[in-house]
Amino acid sequence: METMQELFYRDPYAREFSATVTACREGKKGFEVVLSDTAFYPEGGGQPSDEGTLGDAKVTFVKRIGSEVVHYTDKPLEVGSTVTGKLDWDRRFDNMQNHTCEHIFSGLVHQKYKFENVGFHMDPDDITVDFSGEIPMEAISELEKLVNQAITQNIDLKIEFPSEEVLQAMEYRSKKELHGVVRIVTVPGCDRCACCGTHVRHSGEIGMFKILDASKHRGGTRVRFVAGERARRDYDWRVKEIAKVSALFSAKPNEIAKAAENFIEEGKAKDQKTAQRTDRYLQFVAAGLKPENGVVTVFEEDLTPFELKHFAGMLKEKFPSDAVGVFSSIDGGFNYVIASSDPELTKISKSLNGQLNGRGGGRDGMVQGTYRADKSAVEGAFRETFSK
Repeated sequence: METMQELFYRDPYAREFSATVTACREGKKGFEVVLSDTAFYPEGGGQPSDEGTLGDAKVTFVKRIGSEVVHYTDKPLEVGSTVTGKLDWDRRFDNMQNHTCEHIFSGLVHQKYKFENVGFHMDPDDITVDFSGEIPMEAISELEKLVNQAITQNIDLKIEFPSEEVLQAMEYRSKKELHGVVRIVTVPGCDRCACCGTHVRHSGEIGMFKILDASKHRGGTRVRFVAGERARRDYDWRVKEIAKVSALFSAKPNEIAKAAENFIEEGKAKDQKTAQRTDRYLQFVAAGLKPENGVVTVFEEDLTPFELKHFAGMLKEKFPSDAVGVFSSIDGGFNYVIASSDPELTKISKSLNGQLNGRGGGRDGMVQGTYRADKSAVEGAFRETFSK
């Protein structure tokens, strides 16, 4: 089987074919099958491999090794036998749509900004492309519009294998200098690129193109997009999720962002009122406390780490010469904040952590963390350590 002349190149729309098994060996990823010809595309050029079946054997991965296209299967196949191959066509056509669309997109970016495509990855849900320069964020929507215009024009793609002489005179995109048999894929008016992937015949088969996000990345630009069936799937789940959020907020789909903003602001207002009530409560508790032997100990339920620290600071301000310990129960122990003017507080805290199966630390007269011990052990160790 001559390289660049396999069935997946001669007829990228072939969904089913027959071929002779020329080799079958057991490997680390299953059985490695080689055929006289194949419609299964091997991983390469940023495009994932095809999947499907060979007879009743499942094809899980396809890779080119040297001049061979190796099919990884879950069952062995008899050498010399004729086998029928069937592609997972939905997967293949989806990849063809998105790979072709990447050509159009990268070509238009190159035309407009002279940036190179320096990274291309096809995930099951979206496509990632990295460009060598920073595309202005305000230009992203215009590029999306240009790509979709090229799709609606239903442009005929051209695939050729130019001679070395013609190739030298040809302008085309490539990540490296190429020699020998080079496959050139052209989308007239949009792109000309050296590529080993599979593509649709007409740009209209892509259907649609949508940029999901764009961001600066390593001195260039990273763009995530979807096209074709992948775009329809993306649109489908987004519509469903928007409908759910719309119902939760009792808002129209085009008003859910504002509804979410209102919800957040209302939440902040409630949190502020709660914080004020908590502060008043803590002040009330503080008013009734007195130090015992230079120690102020408080056990309070349901205080957050922030509230613990705030309460400890409040008490330290009230009792500056005493050691303050504020504790709030959690599953299996207590969160704690200890405030003290003792210059050895950090060392003392490490010792208490050792006694009480604790974790934590701090500085500037305050330590905080968690003890995994019961109340009597915590209170006893704290009083013993800090009592005067």
